[in-house]
Amino acid sequence: MTFGPKKSKPVAEIAPKACIGCEQCIPVCPVEAISMDSEGLATIDVDACTGCRQCVEVCSASAITVRQELTSRNAEASSKVSARQEPISVQGEVTSEVWVFVEHADGRPASVSWELLGKGAGLASDLGGQVCGVILGHNVDPLAAEAFSYGAEKVYVIDNPSLAQYRNRPYLMGLVGLVQKHHPAVFLLGATTTGRDLAGAVATSLQTGLTADCTGLAIDPNTKLLEQTRPAYGGNIMATILCEQRRPQMATVRPRVVKVPVPNPSHTGEVVREEISLVGEDLVVCILDCARETNTEYVHIENADILVSGGRGLGGPEGFDLLADLARALGGVVSGSRGAVDQGWIDHSRQVGQTGKTVRPRLYLACGISGAIQHLVGMETADVIVAINRDHNAPIFDVATYGIVGDAKEIVPALTRALKTRLPGRGGADE
Repeated sequence: MTFGPKKSKPVAEIAPKACIGCEQCIPVCPVEAISMDSEGLATIDVDACTGCRQCVEVCSASAITVRQELTSRNAEASSKVSARQEPISVQGEVTSEVWVFVEHADGRPASVSWELLGKGAGLASDLGGQVCGVILGHNVDPLAAEAFSYGAEKVYVIDNPSLAQYRNRPYLMGLVGLVQKHHPAVFLLGATTTGRDLAGAVATSLQTGLTADCTGLAIDPNTKLLEQTRPAYGGNIMATILCEQRRPQMATVRPRVVKVPVPNPSHTGEVVREEISLVGEDLVVCILDCARETNTEYVHIENADILVSGGRGLGGPEGFDLLADLARALGGVVSGSRGAVDQGWIDHSRQVGQTGKTVRPRLYLACGISGAIQHLVGMETADVIVAINRDHNAPIFDVATYGIVGDAKEIVPALTRALKTRLPGRGGADE
């Protein structure tokens, strides 16, 4: 029987000089791998440890870390992978190019691709390089022209009938081949269903780092490393992550985190065409049919210009009926916080925040939302934020353009009545 390469095993380890013998780690270990030695210090049975990190989170002395341990068979498998796909190190022929994967479906580009081209242009300027689009698909020349209009200075294209629809393995092979030939410094993808699926596979194949769901990207002026910022520890802190030893530095960014640049249809650049050789075993997935959204009136919250959002402060599902009236008067869409979703007052597809959607509307009304950082990271880039909350110390007021201290269940109907008076025809049949 033949086995493929296996993943290395994550195990916790304790720095003896840092351990203070508080025993906080012992009761949280689900596999009872931690015990105290004769000197009153914690020890870990690495064979039993599963690397779950629960001990790391409770250690007040920061004495516990998690590392990757390779068994002898895994080490042999790892060396075989490295021999087949050499990682690109800092000492390699790395360029100053910033790449952006241009995601599309049926010829329609994902807007996050253009958002990232705008952001990538600034990063490339700081690196002294170029921002480049990367397009895989079939008959994609119109997409290349569109990428130039949004700021790309160069576009890498692999055009093949087998790439007409997204499948992980063929796209993976194409991107890995491009990277190993052209050596970009930075590679950005949208944190979409496709982008998340593809980015992890590419980073693993190239043995480089990947920071997911970034909310901020910048180039350190001294080291020229990509500073990748994202929420961590349940959104309680913002972590800035560096990839110092491997290239490319990879990150996924949620849609609507950055603005779409103003397109310039006259802007052109260089097209670099590459080929890909695919055989039957590379096309292990066969796409039989694709289901498309048939409700043309449905508006995804990440695409809405006006959002009326509610939280626990509304007190119950009836509060969202009030928000729906206000949204109709404004021509907007209703959304909610995680607290409201957890209570079952609104569907998860309408959730704004770290575990929901990132939005960038022109107007965001936060009604009965306290403003936990997990929610703020999903909406703080809105052009105008209006907050309604009974607590004048609520964190939401720190990011709000305008704040109203009071009960949302009283203020929202008053706003709706005022809007129906000033904007006739926007409130529905009850006017």
